[in-house]
Amino acid sequence: MNILITGGAGFIGSNLVLHWVKQHPEDTVINFDCLTYAGNLINLKEIENAPNYHFVKGDLRNPQDIASAFQKHEVEGVVHLAAESHVDRSIAGPSAFIQTNIMGTFNLLEVARDFWKEDLAAHRFHHVSTDEVYGSLGETGMFSETTPYAPNSPYSASKASSDHLVRAYHHTYGFNTTTSNCSNNYGPLHFPEKLIPLVIKNAIERKPIPVYGDGSNVRDWLYVKDHCSAIDVIYHQGVSGETYNVGGLNEWKNIDIVRTICRHLDDVLQRSGDDSCLNLITFVKDRPGHDQRYAIDASKIQNDLNWNPQYTFEQGLHETVDWYLDNQEWVRLVTSGEYQAYYAEQYGR
Repeated sequence: MNILITGGAGFIGSNLVLHWVKQHPEDTVINFDCLTYAGNLINLKEIENAPNYHFVKGDLRNPQDIASAFQKHEVEGVVHLAAESHVDRSIAGPSAFIQTNIMGTFNLLEVARDFWKEDLAAHRFHHVSTDEVYGSLGETGMFSETTPYAPNSPYSASKASSDHLVRAYHHTYGFNTTTSNCSNNYGPLHFPEKLIPLVIKNAIERKPIPVYGDGSNVRDWLYVKDHCSAIDVIYHQGVSGETYNVGGLNEWKNIDIVRTICRHLDDVLQRSGDDSCLNLITFVKDRPGHDQRYAIDASKIQNDLNWNPQYTFEQGLHETVDWYLDNQEWVRLVTSGEYQAYYAEQYGR
């Protein structure tokens, strides 16, 4: 089968492309990405010459880019990950989130509807979303698939809208869709602006480690390799029209995560006393509309599809820290923008 993975040069996307190319060599993976600051083809160097992998530089905001990819590669299925995803950026400039996350999803659905119109039910469209669409939890409770949507940021509102579009296309046109709402991902190849990779990068470089408010906000953390296996299972076994919550069963306060990373780096880098990474922690003004707590009830995917996370948070975190320590050149390239100049020359801006 020819599978189009949108956003396949991003964090989760590149991990999924690597997973799919290796786990499903009978499939051809078409990586559709417009290569924003967070989309890095160097993430995929090890498979760039694989016979069952193709890269297409394209923008979801341009329906013709999508149609060209569908036509050239005879796309038979879609896993839709491409999105603007940083909450802080959505607060500073929401327009890109509306255009990419909402209109981009609409364009993708419309092109797929046109190309698959002879038999929509034969082609799966899997949409990857976030637990942030559900809003904020108090000290107890968990998000389930029936939790009402209550997004609190432009980012989460744009993802909620895209979820509703996918649901509407299933019920209105008979699309064979599945949707997953995941908790916070972490792991290798994560652009260093989100909490965990930023803490690692700043600690290594002896820069201040910013923590919003008092650090008491709670998140459920999902190792990216577990997320990729969940997407794989949902795509192949999920029931059409259904939504599945994917969580790592790892609730942590932000400040506890930061301190855990700092202690691990202190051990690895042999820092202590005044040189400890813990001394770099800097509390900053809280983010506007900062949701207090997220927690995922993943019992549906566990019971219905027999999926469970394989990594504990401690295992995944140590593996992630060690990956960043071993890949400092990758961090330098993606944060300096050098890779962008190279690929701009190769594929055009």
